[in-house]
Amino acid sequence: MHVLFEDDGQLKTGAVLADHDASLQVEAASGKRLKVKAGSVLLRFAEPSPLEALAQGQRLAAELDPDFLWEASGEGEFGFDELARDYYGAAAKPVEQIAVAFLLHGAPMYFYKRGKGRYRKAPPDALKAALASVERKAREAAQIEAWAAGLGERRLPDALRAKLPMLLYRPDRNAIEWKALAAACERERMAPLALLAACGAIHSTHDYHFGRFVAEAFPRGLDFPDWGELPALPALPALPEAPVRAFSIDDHTTTEIDDAFSVRELPDGTVEIGIHIAAPALSLAKGSRLDAIARERLSTVYMPGRKITMLPEAVVDAFTLKEGTLRPALSLRVVTTHDGVPLRHETTVAAVPIAVNLRLDEVGGAFANDLPSPADPPWSAELRALWKLARHLNAQRGKTDVERVDYSFYVDWDADSGLGEPGRVAIVPRPRGSPIDRLVSELMIYVNNTWGRLLAERGATGLYRTQGAGKVKMSTRPGEHQGLGLTHYLWASSPLRRYSDLVNQRQLLAVVAGERPPHPENDAELFAALADFEATYGQYAEFQDRMEHYWCLRWLLQERVTATTATVIRDNLVRFDRLPLVMRLADLPDSAPGTLVRVAIGAIDLLAATIECRVAGPATSPEA
Repeated sequence: MHVLFEDDGQLKTGAVLADHDASLQVEAASGKRLKVKAGSVLLRFAEPSPLEALAQGQRLAAELDPDFLWEASGEGEFGFDELARDYYGAAAKPVEQIAVAFLLHGAPMYFYKRGKGRYRKAPPDALKAALASVERKAREAAQIEAWAAGLGERRLPDALRAKLPMLLYRPDRNAIEWKALAAACERERMAPLALLAACGAIHSTHDYHFGRFVAEAFPRGLDFPDWGELPALPALPALPEAPVRAFSIDDHTTTEIDDAFSVRELPDGTVEIGIHIAAPALSLAKGSRLDAIARERLSTVYMPGRKITMLPEAVVDAFTLKEGTLRPALSLRVVTTHDGVPLRHETTVAAVPIAVNLRLDEVGGAFANDLPSPADPPWSAELRALWKLARHLNAQRGKTDVERVDYSFYVDWDADSGLGEPGRVAIVPRPRGSPIDRLVSELMIYVNNTWGRLLAERGATGLYRTQGAGKVKMSTRPGEHQGLGLTHYLWASSPLRRYSDLVNQRQLLAVVAGERPPHPENDAELFAALADFEATYGQYAEFQDRMEHYWCLRWLLQERVTATTATVIRDNLVRFDRLPLVMRLADLPDSAPGTLVRVAIGAIDLLAATIECRVAGPATSPEA
């Protein structure tokens, strides 16, 4: 005796070795012996053999038309043997019944299983939808195969080109475009990025890195939402005009000019120094549309060659301290002696006339000489007064600037790089701690310290920066900043570029006007802004570091540098002497920090932003 039975979701045939009431011992057609429950037996037959019955049943099942059987079956439940007799006749042979069983079992779209060997045909709508799904999947499979073949031939199908942002930055593993790429990568044994690059999908390695950041940080794109254009910007209050001629000191690429200075002699022989900060908070009220835009972006994003501003260009233009304009400013007016000793200070709000925008590379260092000279450039007398105050403030803090070299990146997008990509980069070293650096930084530290103390004294909360045990963090309460030697320090000097400064400026304006600050103590919105700003500012800074690293690699290729010198920091970590590039050299022998070594430059991959380096021997002096 032989049986057709169901085992682990499959139909099998076998010879009965022992037949008990509840179970049978069966030798399956495969030769394996099984214990089969009596309820799992669907059909008993004497011939043909289990192996032959299995083969014939599968062959006959392949010849059956599921559509016809679906049409022929009734609306209620039925057994496979009943349908076999309807189709083959009352004397349906065992192999014919087995064939129908295989068809029903293998066509779940047509027939729903209702028990061992029992089925019910699918409703018409459900069958139609299922068949449409199968047809769609078949079309998709064919399309995936065609696209994968194209990628294998290093051609980028138009459909994949249209989906490049998704494929490069936000893979959707359910999308057929991604499935085609994944299939091609598996065949070619390549990473998706490498295969897409080989197919010409990435025309600019810079744009790839920039696009990746935009996809992560600005998933809705870089366009500002509709906020209305000027004159939709809320009107400013009437402000008195400050009796000064202010000037700013910035890099020539700066457009968001937040701060400016002024110097004037007072009738009593003292000197008034003004530190003027652009005042967008006079117009950008808490909860306004523009405030929401700034709250979402939280900071301007900087990188070599371009930036993403926190505020729309029209808003920046309305408040930036551009020469030849009269602009609203929150000002710290400091009265000093002629030697730069501060005597008193006052915070005011006024319209400040901006006489000139001085550029860092044009200022020079003549103001650092105590004695003026006829050869001094314009504005040296004013800068000398600021310098005296800055030196006094630095002495008060008792903190010596750490000497280091900073680097400025300048990208000429119209110049030929020689690399097949737009943009030629210049990386210019600038010793940190020059007189102009110290002048600007000391006055900014002073204004941020003074205004932090002002908020605390008036019982108003703010977004402070504190430092302890080397870790800088933000807080709504003042605390020690060990690195600066201060007990009160916040950011309020860059309200066009940082949301923390804009928030603090609103608080300061309210305090100066004798009004209730927009953010009360323990304000949940303020805590949320603090947390979001810290996280976002860190993300932006990390991206700036990555792009500076990328442009360092571009510069090495652009200048065809094959070897250079580096200084050992510690262990196998070295800093290049001509670039802000820090690398690990696996083959560096034990060397003391400060040791000079010569580094051979190997392969550079701009897409991966990686470089291969090795030690080429000792060096006697840094390479110029």
